Amino acid sequence: MDLSLRDLAERSGVSAQMLSQVERGETSPTLAVASRIASGLELTLSQLLRLDEGGAVSVVRVDERLRGGATARGHRYDVLTPALPGQRAEVSLHTLAPGASTGGPGDPPIHEPGARETAVVADGGVTLVCDGAAHELGEGDAVTFDADLPHHFENNTGADARFYAVVAAGLRRS
Repeated sequence: MDLSLRDLAERSGVSAQMLSQVERGETSPTLAVASRIASGLELTLSQLLRLDEGGAVSVVRVDERLRGGATARGHRYDVLTPALPGQRAEVSLHTLAPGASTGGPGDPPIHEPGARETAVVADGGVTLVCDGAAHELGEGDAVTFDADLPHHFENNTGADARFYAVVAAGLRRS
């Protein structure tokens, strides 16, 4: 689509001056204005907001992963998803050494209100302690819980344990 500012202004109902300011980064449009711009471009608002992502497919190579954890305490993790604008979920792979945990009983929740987490045990066994209740999980088991509650995973076995975690932002089920 090859549109001038005037063409887009006419199609969207947003002034050419406002479009020019948005294009130059001098102002940020309100959601209502952004929605009208998207409509003028024959896009949804969601599509418009993702134009800077550079493609529909994002690959995270093993050597490009964000790594973290308290390795001295036996916990390490790799974030498997790319950091993209508007991303609503994060997938990570955690490894716990024997006797290690992702945190402790007194740790505050680290996820935003309304977040949900699903974990799948890939190797070994872990215990999820969520809001004071312990849940034993073996290889292949999955659990979903409100991630904005105090929680942590423990490895009470004699071998390394690995699990995948998916944290999704959003509203908690009612």
